[in-house]
Amino acid sequence: MSVRPAAATPTAVAADDPASEACCPAPTVGAPLPVLGRDVLVPLVTGGEVSYAALDYAASAPALQRVWDDVAAYAPYYGSVHRGAGYLSQLSTDLFENSRAAVAEFLGCRADDQVVFTRSTTDSLNLLASVLPQGTQVFVFETEHHASLLPWQQASGDEVSVLDAPRTPRQAVETLERALAAREPHGPALVCVTGASNVTGELWPVRELTAAAHAHGARIVLDAAQLAPHHPVDIAESDVDWVAFSGHKLYAPFGSGVLAGRADWLREAEPYLAGGGASRTVARRSDGGVDVEWHTTAARHEAGSPNVIGAYAIASACKALTEAGFDALVEREQALVARVREGLAEVPEVRVLSLFGDDAPRVGVLSFVVDGWNSSHVAAVLSAEYGIGVRDGLFCAHPLVRTLLGSQADEPGECGAPEAAPGERSLNAIRVSFGAGTPDEHVDRFVAAVKELVANGAQWTYRTEDGRCVPDRDA
Repeated sequence: MSVRPAAATPTAVAADDPASEACCPAPTVGAPLPVLGRDVLVPLVTGGEVSYAALDYAASAPALQRVWDDVAAYAPYYGSVHRGAGYLSQLSTDLFENSRAAVAEFLGCRADDQVVFTRSTTDSLNLLASVLPQGTQVFVFETEHHASLLPWQQASGDEVSVLDAPRTPRQAVETLERALAAREPHGPALVCVTGASNVTGELWPVRELTAAAHAHGARIVLDAAQLAPHHPVDIAESDVDWVAFSGHKLYAPFGSGVLAGRADWLREAEPYLAGGGASRTVARRSDGGVDVEWHTTAARHEAGSPNVIGAYAIASACKALTEAGFDALVEREQALVARVREGLAEVPEVRVLSLFGDDAPRVGVLSFVVDGWNSSHVAAVLSAEYGIGVRDGLFCAHPLVRTLLGSQADEPGECGAPEAAPGERSLNAIRVSFGAGTPDEHVDRFVAAVKELVANGAQWTYRTEDGRCVPDRDA
């Protein structure tokens, strides 16, 4: 389905309008897909500059060039959505709803599923938490990102069961089956599970977990924030009830996210936000109050002026990934994963973190620690001396990282030891992540830098500032 408005509709960009072709340029096939920032030069503390190696895709992936071009081509035609009779408003409304359809196609939605545009995965899961029927029992593994772990704690009247970290995919299914079998059989239940870990990159057994949930009368929501940019996600095929993901991890960092799936709980609950757009009619009562009839479509939970640019950016990214072909993208990414793992395996001081073992399939996300080094120090040196951007810390998955590092010796290194909770040791790790826009050279440079750093140490002096390791500019 085309992302831009169809030229045949009266509200669309005219076929001979330059924006018609500019909105959807010829697809770029192959890998890596062009992304913004690939030519950015950054200074090194040791002198000179180097092209920036962005290896923090798991936090925010760079924008696809295709997405940027599509958004830039649409920008002059920007108008209010669902609000105006003018040409640009009508065009923008058409574009917004076509974007919804494109996302539904990308996710393999069922005919009666709803696609709600949100701000992020976090927002999507908080939205779902807000619509749970009273008394819903929620089951979530401690291994989840905080976006998946915490929203249910806020749901009034709901019971949350946090399950222990499994050490194999089979154990994950068995743990869930036992927990569901032990619950009260009456009342609604929801399982929340990740598709791919934002810490280890490991793929979770989504189909098996879904089958277990449904066998025990529970529904399931898939956190696809780390899965959707790397693998196809098909709601109908996997049989999950909902999928949540963020645009900024899908090469579309324009402040939008998605919650897609079954409509009934969404339709029956109070709107996530009360305001214009969510309401169908509002009438004043004689007692001074107001009566409101809310929409039953996705608009029910999209109050306010929609982020049409964010929605269009996500749709553009979905279209670009589909046209590039996930098979080719997955094959190349797995080759990069193998190169990183083989390179790090040659450094005895490096330990790659894993729940399911070395042979577990994973996306382009790996976390590790280095004996004798604080992880913040390693990340600071990679940035300051090599122009490589990685992430360090607990990755908004504190219980999981603490589980993985529970037996790790405390090695604060030269600087940057993060604050620890009372009674706990200071723990953190380094995460490298990449995807469809990563050149081979960036991965090779990263592996070479880790080897050199561990063998020879840092060239510069570093100090702790506000809990982080930074180059000492006075050295």
